[in-house]
Amino acid sequence: MSAAGERPWTADLGDGTYRNPVLNADWSDPDVVRAGDDFYLTASSFGRVPGLPLLHSRDLVNWTLIGHALDRLEPAADFAVPRHDCGVWAPSLRHHAGRFWIFWGDPDHGIQQINAEDIRGPWSAPHLVKAGKGLIDACPLWDEETGEAYLVHAWAKSRSGIKNRLTGHRMSPDGRELLDEGKTLIDADTIPGWFTLEGPKLYRRDGEFWILAPAGGVTTGWQGAFRSREFFGPYEERVVLSQGRTDTNGPHQGGWVTTAAGEDWFLHFQERGAYGRVVHLQPVRWDDDGWPVIGDGGEPVAVHTKPAAPEQSAAAPAGSDSFPGGRYGRQWQWTANPRPGWTVEHGGDGLRLSCVRTAYAHDLRALPNVLVQRLPAETFTVEAELTLGSEVAGAKAGLAVLGDAFSWIGLERTADGAGGIRLVHRYAETVAEHERDAEHSRPAPGGRARLRIEVTPGARCRFHADTGDGTGLRPSGQVFAATPWRWVGALLGLFATAPPGTGPAGTACFTGFRTTP
Repeated sequence: MSAAGERPWTADLGDGTYRNPVLNADWSDPDVVRAGDDFYLTASSFGRVPGLPLLHSRDLVNWTLIGHALDRLEPAADFAVPRHDCGVWAPSLRHHAGRFWIFWGDPDHGIQQINAEDIRGPWSAPHLVKAGKGLIDACPLWDEETGEAYLVHAWAKSRSGIKNRLTGHRMSPDGRELLDEGKTLIDADTIPGWFTLEGPKLYRRDGEFWILAPAGGVTTGWQGAFRSREFFGPYEERVVLSQGRTDTNGPHQGGWVTTAAGEDWFLHFQERGAYGRVVHLQPVRWDDDGWPVIGDGGEPVAVHTKPAAPEQSAAAPAGSDSFPGGRYGRQWQWTANPRPGWTVEHGGDGLRLSCVRTAYAHDLRALPNVLVQRLPAETFTVEAELTLGSEVAGAKAGLAVLGDAFSWIGLERTADGAGGIRLVHRYAETVAEHERDAEHSRPAPGGRARLRIEVTPGARCRFHADTGDGTGLRPSGQVFAATPWRWVGALLGLFATAPPGTGPAGTACFTGFRTTP
């Protein structure tokens, strides 16, 4: 739920062209499908809940978040605590037989599948198609000519000891079981200069099987294309997109889609450190030998003519949230499977979080009850008003930037009852350390504060607060450099905690959450 009048951070330049990235936030490992005149996109959600975001567009440039396909992560007990780099890896989204299908690999459990008649749900319960460790980046294909179905997937060496290899199976048409033991389709160890082949997407075109798959690593890799007359090969390969002379590093891993007008386009990610994996849109043409030429002669475009598609208003996924009726918007996720009581229902506006009792309040990275969203742009400001309603000493709540390192600013009830509530700003710069003060605390009369974080290029974060003491909005501490997790960009977070004990520990109320360029 976006705040009224929020200005969309859109890639649409308003003159029939667009600029990349079309999604300037961490929509990692995107895949896209067309149904009629509508395009839908999903992306990796790793250990956050709800998972499998669903975005909609009519022109591949302007996107809105319409929901999520996965309410909880399974096995539920494994995701009762944060597992930031686990969970949903590189999903594939398809439309077949009047239904939407999503396949993905969980590197610790195997390949799973869900489906729905309507993109907005309800979605089926996750079904384990292939159990095992290290099975990732799964993609199905239904051959409309023969009625046969297939599945391809990659491997995570961290779990299986295998990498640089794509495995293929015949699959039952209902997408529920594999019909053989699988065969190596492509062993990139046999291709000079190729390494870390992963993220395959499987297609059929002009009687040939096509696998679009990246290689070369997340930050500096390239996009490969493989084709064969037979599903089980042999395949020939070509590099069809690489950085070349551009500033777009590692342009790879994504989905190919054909518009109703017959144009071909490719959506892929670019890894940008703390900002995560932002999404670019590239035109696709086919050369005389039948190979795709992506971008401008195989290099990414920065600005290009928009796809021929129905006109659409400028749009981008929401960042701001007024929490109408006490509910949070679709842009928010928990860092683990949520539990009852983390939010408190009420009739007015503003988000009320329970101060959850925990022994891990010193480390936001270990807390399941942090409500997070992606960094919405390279340069932006985020503000929120906070009121802490707790009489429990040590109860605290705040606004955070969360990654391998984290920093937050907020309010804390002091151990000395006479001390009341104070403004605090804390951070941890390494995985091993607990949080420490960035600046001496100061009183917060009335238990309220206006909090602000200004983010500049390089994800450098400057924290500010106004406690209503008449001194206005003041900077706090040193500039903090946001960091990603291994595969996940840094996140904005809201939280409320209290020390271990019994009984309710009060609430924290957040209002007027605003992200602005």
